[in-house]
Amino acid sequence: MTLDTAQRNVFTRLIASSFSDRHNFSGGPGVLPDSVLAQAQQSLIEAPGAGISLLGVSHRSSWFRNVLDEAEENIRCLLSIPAEYHVLFLQGGGTMQFSMAAMHMLRGKTDAASYITCGYWSDKALCEARKEGKVEEAWRFSASRANRVPNADELVLLPNAPCLHYVSNETVEGLQFHYLPGLPEVPRVCDMSSDFLSRPFNIHDYALVYAHAQKNLGPSGVTIAVVHDDVIKNRPPSLPAVLDYSVFAQHRSNYNTPPVFAIYVVNLVTRWLRHEIGGLNAMHRINAHKAQTLYDALEKSGGFYTCHAEPQSRSLMNVTFRLPSPRHDAHFLAQAEAAGFVGLTGHRMLGGIRASLYNGMTQEAVEDLVQFLHEYQRTCAWEAEQ
Repeated sequence: MTLDTAQRNVFTRLIASSFSDRHNFSGGPGVLPDSVLAQAQQSLIEAPGAGISLLGVSHRSSWFRNVLDEAEENIRCLLSIPAEYHVLFLQGGGTMQFSMAAMHMLRGKTDAASYITCGYWSDKALCEARKEGKVEEAWRFSASRANRVPNADELVLLPNAPCLHYVSNETVEGLQFHYLPGLPEVPRVCDMSSDFLSRPFNIHDYALVYAHAQKNLGPSGVTIAVVHDDVIKNRPPSLPAVLDYSVFAQHRSNYNTPPVFAIYVVNLVTRWLRHEIGGLNAMHRINAHKAQTLYDALEKSGGFYTCHAEPQSRSLMNVTFRLPSPRHDAHFLAQAEAAGFVGLTGHRMLGGIRASLYNGMTQEAVEDLVQFLHEYQRTCAWEAEQ
């Protein structure tokens, strides 16, 4: 098939008219709601109630104390978090939590912890945990595919484990748990960096949940940990202060200089979730609809687009897929970039295409992408074969 000048002009006009707004489908930093971006922009000139730029506000000021308190209260309300859990604002990203969580849960324990290893990020967590104590893998992904999470009956669980650790959503492979793994008597630790506050969950099922902010919550620089009292009370002695949850709990997340701007944006996002979206049940419905719209389009392409993840493990946050060949992938990405679709390149470890549908991504943007998928397959796919 070849494309004549008239057909090419039609496709060019379609790009210019229908896809004039740039859509950020990046795996991280993720897109944020327009209303949040507008407020964050204004705060750089003058933060509401502060009288100066947010970038000049002291982290010891009463103004920032109020921001921290409101952000914590918003998260507690969204997830119905009771008093026996601490909501902490930390730094270092999810990567630091691989070590920090393991220090608290594994150090000094004689029994092995259980780790579910489903992909790129859970494998990194496993490597750090082994530096702190004994670890047994409850399940490990196939290195050649890594295209699903385990079924519950495939898990090899240790009833005396100090904890079970897993990653709820693997951004690289586009995998997500849609059930609660583990044993009731074993404390669960979960990295929710890429789906925290995208859907409801029962905090009572967990001893520790952590999530960095650059997916659904705000810009990079801040990490949120929800920590049960027992984790703090039973922590090992002589932890470095900056790696001790109890220190941050005692100082109400203001032990050392926190990332003021990032936390302010998290506060704006959690306000948006509570008061504009209407809570996490509503957010989950929106996210599920976005994901179904895109997955349906991929499945109806006649095999031109192929999803990486098996259906029961597909992520609502990160949709991973490929075209017929790497050459098609590269050509598609170039055309998509020209059409205003940003951040669709798959992770360097997997390749292919990845469309991330975090909370701030709109249904309209997903429908624009679906239209582009159709038009690309119909009019431009032949170019990659030349």
